[in-house]
Parts: sequence; structure tokens; C-alpha cells
Amino acid sequence: MLEFTTDLVIVAPPTRVLDAFFDAKALTAWWQAKQAVCVPRPLGSYAIEWEPTEWRDEILGRLGGALHATVMEFKPGREFFLADAYWLPPDGDPIGPMALEVQCRPHGNGRQTMLTVKQSGEGEGPRWERYFSIMSRGWEGALQEMKDYIDREIQRTKMARESRT
Repeated sequence: MLEFTTDLVIVAPPTRVLDAFFDAKALTAWWQAKQAVCVPRPLGSYAIEWEPTEWRDEILGRLGGALHATVMEFKPGREFFLADAYWLPPDGDPIGPMALEVQCRPHGNGRQTMLTVKQSGEGEGPRWERYFSIMSRGWEGALQEMKDYIDREIQRTKMARESRT
């Protein structure tokens, strides 16, 4: 079993953080998705496409491509679980099946969220090992982008509200 888990505190309520995984505009901003169809309900589709990278990994080829999975569990503002997740690289065979678990728990003063992301799969061999090595770094960078995106959106909303008063 290969897996990656990371935690990040985000200054926003859990609902706002969880929603960033399902909103196409947010996914474009923080995950650089080319397009996304993510349905927040059990048996909903979770599909994201990225532009292929110019850079080529020596084992995986170009990155980008698409991820598709099925939402098995969705608890609004708290968590979701994706099963049968497959990464379809621009070049080469898919990697999967995998699982993705995301939890958002109130943290600190209640205005913060402890975000936990865990991705796992039962594959073996150099492609799987390389994928999880690259994805662990990729998730950390993407989640920092999510945090920055949410910070900007909260600030933008706050400024818009203040300009109306």
C-alpha cells in the first residue's frame, strides 16, 4: 500500500475549504485545472483535466492529463471520500485504482480549518512509486495554493462588503 497524508491549517471555515474541492472556478485557481466536473454527493463524478506539461518525467512521461473518480461519501462541510480514482497521464497507461480522503475539522478559534488529505493505492513498481513521490510534493504545493486562493477570496469578499457600507 502506497499512501501520502498531509495536514494544513487554513484560516477559513470548514465548509469553505471543502467547497474548494468541488467548485470549478476554485479548482482552476488553486489546482490549475483546465476543466472540472465534480459533483458533491454520493456516486457523483469527480473529474479534473490539466494541460499536459512540457516537462517529461523519466518514468511517467508528461504530467497533466486527467483524474477521474467516484464520490463514495460526502458530508457537507466535513469530509469526502473518492474511490476508483485513476490518473490518466497524457502519455502511457493509467495509474489506479486509488482512494482520496479529505477531512475538514474546525481548528483553533473555530475560524480555522485543519485540512487533512490522504491519497492511497495498492499498486507496485517503479511507476507507482514515482507517482506517489511526485504527488506528495504536488499535493503540498497545490494545497498551499488553495490556502492562498481562499485567503484572497475572503479578502475580496470582505472588501466588497465594506465598499457597500
